[in-house]
Amino acid sequence: MSVHLVGDGRAASGIRIGSSRSLDPQEASRELAAALMPVEGGLSIVFASSRYAPEALAASLHAAFGDTPLVGCTTAGEIGPDGYQDGSLIGACFAPGEIDFEIGLLEDLTNTDAKSMALFAQALRSKLQARLGGLENQRCFAFMLVDGLSSREECVARAFHDGLGGIPLTGGSAGDELSFIDTRVIFRGRLVRDAAVLLMASTERAFSLFKTQHFSPTETRLVVTDAVPEKRIVTEINGCPAAPEYARALGIDPSTLSPDVFAAHPVVVRIGNSDFVRSIQRVNPDGSLSFFCAIDRGIVFRMARGEDIVANLETTLANATEAVGEVELILGCDCILRLLECRALNIVDTVGARMATSRVIGFNTFGEQYRGMHINQTFTGIAFGGRVTAP
Repeated sequence: MSVHLVGDGRAASGIRIGSSRSLDPQEASRELAAALMPVEGGLSIVFASSRYAPEALAASLHAAFGDTPLVGCTTAGEIGPDGYQDGSLIGACFAPGEIDFEIGLLEDLTNTDAKSMALFAQALRSKLQARLGGLENQRCFAFMLVDGLSSREECVARAFHDGLGGIPLTGGSAGDELSFIDTRVIFRGRLVRDAAVLLMASTERAFSLFKTQHFSPTETRLVVTDAVPEKRIVTEINGCPAAPEYARALGIDPSTLSPDVFAAHPVVVRIGNSDFVRSIQRVNPDGSLSFFCAIDRGIVFRMARGEDIVANLETTLANATEAVGEVELILGCDCILRLLECRALNIVDTVGARMATSRVIGFNTFGEQYRGMHINQTFTGIAFGGRVTAP
């Protein structure tokens, strides 16, 4: 078991973090619960390796955490007290009084329209507002977790953002390493497919939402000339089969395309005055490309140029510290392709250690959400500092 505390200890901080590397779901759940010490009125957030059998993990989490509020998801890799981890169960717990919150589970995303999604988020906000007698938006945040294979993340993120009425939102898409078979969100004692979890909260702690990416556009353009938008598949680029044309732009043999290549060479699209990464998930047998984000015919991609991921992370974490003071917890959502890039550069331990020193608890995702957008190849999250004292 790996047990880590933040701040001045269990009683003083009010935020606890921990992890278990046990491969047995019962033992892992017991060890994590012992570290987090969940109690009525608090909130636990957990991130679970997809190596655990879902039904066994659900039963084990319910036995270990009981009826105390618990949300989370399966991962493409965990970020815990020891940095990047895999095959583990990690989490954080807010003690009673640290945050006022409401949590909700939205199921059957496939058959739920955007209006219903927005009303779901609005209802959580209204419930918290009624219980507290009002809300101050500057003290509120929202955190979402969504099935990473639902292909509904864009719709969910936008609808939640609209329903929250100005409350800042961030989150991530559940993963299953690189299997792309079974991704689930966790809500109390359940692991659920085709669903999203939403946490709506107010706190007296200093906090700051952030987003960072380390890619910028080049002048090489790729035009999507044919696609299957509902499946996030690009079939043609520049009038040619998608995968060979993407490989040609890179100057490589199409047979060498792999997740590592996609991690190092994403594309970007301009929306408004900002550039957003659109990451490739895989090559399909017919030569088309599946993406992690929404695509459509006529979109103009630009090949992206990578910057120093370590320097980018240092700046992001330094800015978080400047925003909230001493960081006691960062709930982090880090794209799986960033981890693959770190592996290719042999800097996993360096980046993981830097995250550990900043108390990042989170997971490698199949996509990230930030203020109503579903995005790729970014590191998003919420940094929490100490309580804000009135002047």
